[in-house]
Amino acid sequence: MDRPPPEEPITSVAIEAPGVDEEAVVPWPLLLQRRMERRARRSDRYPWIVTWVVLFGTFWVASTITILAVSRPTIAADLGTSVESLVWLISGPTVAVAITGTTAGKLGDLHGHRRVYLVGMVGATVFVVLSAVAWSGLSLIAFRVLGATIGAATGPSSLALINRMFPAEERSRALGFWSLVIAGGPVAGLVAGGPLVDAFGWRAIFVLQAPLLLVATIVSWAVLPETERRSDVHFDVKGQLILSLALAGLLFGIDRAAAWGPANPWVLASFALVPAATWWFVVVERRVEHPLIPLAWFRRRGFAVPVFLSFFVQFGYMGGFILTPKLLSEMRGLSAEAISLIMVPRPLTFAIAGPVAGWMAMRVTARSTVVAGTACLTLSMAMFALVSPDPGTAAVVLALTLSGVGIGAAQPRIAASVANSVDNADLGIAGATQQLMAQVGTTVGMNLLEAVEVASAGGSGAGASFRLAYGVGAVVSGCGVVLALFLRDPADAARRGRRRPASVT
Repeated sequence: MDRPPPEEPITSVAIEAPGVDEEAVVPWPLLLQRRMERRARRSDRYPWIVTWVVLFGTFWVASTITILAVSRPTIAADLGTSVESLVWLISGPTVAVAITGTTAGKLGDLHGHRRVYLVGMVGATVFVVLSAVAWSGLSLIAFRVLGATIGAATGPSSLALINRMFPAEERSRALGFWSLVIAGGPVAGLVAGGPLVDAFGWRAIFVLQAPLLLVATIVSWAVLPETERRSDVHFDVKGQLILSLALAGLLFGIDRAAAWGPANPWVLASFALVPAATWWFVVVERRVEHPLIPLAWFRRRGFAVPVFLSFFVQFGYMGGFILTPKLLSEMRGLSAEAISLIMVPRPLTFAIAGPVAGWMAMRVTARSTVVAGTACLTLSMAMFALVSPDPGTAAVVLALTLSGVGIGAAQPRIAASVANSVDNADLGIAGATQQLMAQVGTTVGMNLLEAVEVASAGGSGAGASFRLAYGVGAVVSGCGVVLALFLRDPADAARRGRRRPASVT
């Protein structure tokens, strides 16, 4: 576990002027912050204090990404624009988070995760305020994308700060709550956004959210510990730009293929860009002295397996999330309120399974936990495929429960395995790489499964189209089960006394 840096005296700032003596000026804000941090550090629960402070802020940042997902018609009418033009209220922030996550993770490793996290919190707060006063569709999209871009810094830095507070064998406990917030924030925004807009209007959402973000920022400034900064490593600007190009092509192509069709020239050009940019990225990373993502990490089973597992887990979880409300609406004719009620077991079991899986980490290996979790996700998709023509409430609730248990069990151990496979100095970029793969899985899963359902609905009927889409989800999730069999967490080996995790310093 990284301990907070030793207490340092507050250095007076000397002011000199012609004809006057030096005058010492006490930096009172810094003095106040140091006192509050020292008081928090005295507590035996300081690692958990840091964890809860970080998660509180991260939740409110994550929830802003999807909170307007179902409210585009209302916003379009208010701002005098088309509903179609506001698709980027969701797609834009999603792409921005995926592209800038690695930047934030690496900057945190180089310049300190406390600093990067606070920059993300301040930026997110500013753009939430600006979103509340947006005067057009274009301005609202710009503020949401810019807010997501800078707010993306909180994801990798929150993960790194939490990991530094715990030894390798105890990280899964805290990461159970972290995974709940990272995955649950966007889901909460998606579920709560519509009712809140109907009750208070879309601007009121941001008016209410801004004070919460501000409070989270102030508490984070007062409590979070500093992390070391590195002057011996330079930021790989070229590698980041090429990676961003590849991701932009992939995510833009996936998003627009559903709207414009897969044969659209812009979609084809976007997909063609991906392999070319990926090859270029690999070439650059092999040659540069300080790579953005060390490619040697992918030769470590403890890193590569959980990183790629993140894709399969998020593919099944979020792909099912986007299909199920549509299934219940079209096949059962249920209202939005009834669908929301039926969907409750999914986030509820996720909220329970994540922390429980974390607390069981000392008794059950990461491989066993993740295999069981991915198997639950696969079984959930298979059940939906079987009952799609006649989705009874009991079967749907059971399938949703399996999905929540699966993601809740798998995600904390996946994140902990990635962290335990690298040195503490690289926790930011390692966590960002894992989140990047999860974001790609989310985007591909949601868009591909919906596209499969829509494309097959005309020829085979609604029930069969949902069966096919869920079947594809089950096959992809099943690949995750196979991959999970090869997972190896260094912390498990350390507990068995074979060797010490490389990340524990």
